[in-house]
Amino acid sequence: MAFQQGWPKAAAATPAHKTAHMFIKHPPETLFLPQRLARWLLISCAVALLAGTASAFFLHALDWATNTRDNHRWLIWLLPLAGFAVGWAYLRYGQSVEAGNNLLIDEIHDPSRIIPLRMAPLVLGGTVISHLFGASVGREGTAVQMGGALADQLTRLLRLAPGERRILLMVGVSAGFSSVFGTPLAGAVFALEVLTMGRMRYEALFPCLVAAIVADQVGLLWGVHHTHYSVPFVPGMSAWNLAATLLAGVLFGLVGRVFAEATHRLGAWVKRRVAYAPLRPLLGGVLIAAVVMGLGADRYIGLGIPVIKEAFVQPVAAYDFAAKLAMTVGSLAAGFKGGEVTPLFYIGATLGNALAPLLQLPFPLLAGLGFVAVFAGAANTPIASTIMAMELFGGEIGVYAGLACVASYLFSGYSGIYKAQRIGHAKHRQAVPPKGTTVGQVEGWRRDNY
Repeated sequence: MAFQQGWPKAAAATPAHKTAHMFIKHPPETLFLPQRLARWLLISCAVALLAGTASAFFLHALDWATNTRDNHRWLIWLLPLAGFAVGWAYLRYGQSVEAGNNLLIDEIHDPSRIIPLRMAPLVLGGTVISHLFGASVGREGTAVQMGGALADQLTRLLRLAPGERRILLMVGVSAGFSSVFGTPLAGAVFALEVLTMGRMRYEALFPCLVAAIVADQVGLLWGVHHTHYSVPFVPGMSAWNLAATLLAGVLFGLVGRVFAEATHRLGAWVKRRVAYAPLRPLLGGVLIAAVVMGLGADRYIGLGIPVIKEAFVQPVAAYDFAAKLAMTVGSLAAGFKGGEVTPLFYIGATLGNALAPLLQLPFPLLAGLGFVAVFAGAANTPIASTIMAMELFGGEIGVYAGLACVASYLFSGYSGIYKAQRIGHAKHRQAVPPKGTTVGQVEGWRRDNY
């Protein structure tokens, strides 16, 4: 005999009068659900207000920094000094928060201490300075760190238990991601998916979704305008179109893996060679400024939004994706602050554009698929990336985006841009690192097993 979840199993064979007594003594969990949902609704809205406002300020500051650099190109020569200043600020005041997104992921998995509020202004200022003077970095890392740091300040105020604090941090991640890209559904799922490879944290689904939706609306109320990309035509499904999409997804995943591993390895090499942290962005800034000013490589610095938009409407140079990859890896490895995701969008869109003639697919379609699929492979978030494609480009692209993102996820291996990300389930059954291994530990596991 079936019985409702939350009732003791013995109720299935218990007389009616005793069942009523057991109902009172052991009420179903759903009786408490409205109270729990109302509580998290208020908490999520509070976090969304903080994160959405912070992201709006950040995006307006980025627009100012980008426009100022474009109008005063000589500022790029000051990139080394700007890098040294940011490096010194983190050395002096920010060593406890320098791990950035990885600190958030670690705290969600193993809560230990409240994230210092200083993370928000440090990463905000560091990222704006990086863009003002010409580093090639993104913006998602900044928004996510601000959202997580601001959210965590509510932990003591609300006296949250460790399990509730995990959800609170995920809410901050969701609100930050959603408000900076204008993709609330993808933002909510990203916060659930990014923590552990192959596993999602559904207990945080409702608060993350609420926070993502509200934070996006808060940003819009503050006058944020998100960039719109168009895929005007999605061809019908055919054997060749699906096979070509699958092949493109494989290439997107391999490029995402190259990006992640190159960033980690070059960053580790720089730290071994240059012990004093502020010198790393100073020396890296000298190299980047020389390349940009000497070769006229302005299209490969900053967010690169104009080039991404260009990839959706006309053919671009076949080497654009490689040049952006190299410039971003160099900037991040040197210690400039920012995110990886928008550069990954750039790399993916331009790579997809270059592949379109070879795969006989429309270049707006492949630019859109590359936009999300390289990110899917590098961040190990195929579901969030597929949803993002549908939010940005329309539901018609869903099948192609899903196929490309899943293929990218599989072929990016056990690497990723977030070193604290855990491995929860195997991507495939051969050469599987133990569950709980972090992305940052995979390289050591490979050396021990090969």
